[in-house]
Amino acid sequence: MEYIKDHNSKNLLVFGLVVILCLLGTPATVQGSVFFQEDSQEVTSFNQYKGEVVDSENRKPLVFATLTLEGTNISTITNTEGKFLLKIPTSITEGNIIVAYLGYKTSLIPLNQLKENNNKITLAVSITKLEEVDVVIPKSARTLVKETLRKKGENYLGDPTLMTAFYRETIKKRKKNVSLSEAVVNIYKSPYSSNKKDAVQLFKARKSTDYSKLDTVALKLQGGPFNALYVDIMKYPEYIFSETSMDDYNFKFERSTRINDKLIYVISFKQLPTIYDPLYQGELFIDAENKILTSAIYSLNITDKYLASKMFVRKKPRNAKVFPTEIAYRVDYREKNGRWYYGYSNVLLEFKINWDKKLFNSVYSMSCEMAVTDWEKNIAGEVPKYKDRLKSSIILSDAAIGFTDPDFWGEYNIIEPEKSIESAIKKIQRQLKRSNPDGGTSAP
Repeated sequence: MEYIKDHNSKNLLVFGLVVILCLLGTPATVQGSVFFQEDSQEVTSFNQYKGEVVDSENRKPLVFATLTLEGTNISTITNTEGKFLLKIPTSITEGNIIVAYLGYKTSLIPLNQLKENNNKITLAVSITKLEEVDVVIPKSARTLVKETLRKKGENYLGDPTLMTAFYRETIKKRKKNVSLSEAVVNIYKSPYSSNKKDAVQLFKARKSTDYSKLDTVALKLQGGPFNALYVDIMKYPEYIFSETSMDDYNFKFERSTRINDKLIYVISFKQLPTIYDPLYQGELFIDAENKILTSAIYSLNITDKYLASKMFVRKKPRNAKVFPTEIAYRVDYREKNGRWYYGYSNVLLEFKINWDKKLFNSVYSMSCEMAVTDWEKNIAGEVPKYKDRLKSSIILSDAAIGFTDPDFWGEYNIIEPEKSIESAIKKIQRQLKRSNPDGGTSAP
């Protein structure tokens, strides 16, 4: 994390998502390049369906909407433009696609109704009319957000916790996968009431990179799992809603809905029109009765592409100008025994590279996501020694050593980017238990 100081001398707190572009030489060997050969060979065994998911009224793209083949682990999510690519094995000819998005009515679409391209799926907002007996409606959306943040010590994990999480990061050139890295990490999470930062330890990691698709640059994502971890708004509210930055936003009640039988307020937030620095905008999903943030979906409002570039691009070739075009975030919380905790987060970043004396630009997207697979109380509050922890400056694609340890990753030792992270987690959970037969989540 770092602060960026703009021309108005205001401090902008920035997530750890940093892009590094390095000029490429000609590597003698490329680890994991077999994956991309396999990927091109496998195309004929899949049917591809492309399209977008939008709001039925205003046609606004729905970012991070999920599309799942009913009864299977085959799924995908929409990107920052609401667009999706769903691959279904040719052996599957029937079934329904479940299209879901927080706060919207779920849609069920027969597979045989999907076209190869230009599928436009609309979802309607799920609105719940509030009865007086339901809950007292807060008069101020801002007050509700502040109250939710204030009660984090009461509603979220209050003990040191040891979590096991699955992390994945992907780099694409336009729609083609270029680099993929996956890791299993241990998160030593401090109580939500504590200001102490979480510690992360690498357990297993692997990567696959096809340098031939990277033009003349190698893209690297600095921060690794910390990029996903710091999206935990309730643990790190200062990265988006500090005491001073709260006043830079408008908060507004959009609607109410029910998610898992809980009455949820959907509150939108957007920077004031008088604020010119890039801040965030999006929606918060708050449990109305208990003042609990259950999910958040938001993005960076790129008001100044030059300042946004300084925020995210750490290194680049001299003959290139790099500008972020889309930066989006999502975090979901889970509940157990009356306490809530970080369960899943996703970060998407898209940017353009304009080359000097070149007619065409390059478009790249980078994404990372992390999901907690298991957790237990860390009663002693133990954390690994500093030298054994991941640093927030880590570049996972450098730390991962390729397709090693096939006994852990499974028989099909291939990263499958089109499949959901939940599907990948199920594949390795047996290996996780085998690696630690005592039932704990810590690495040996």
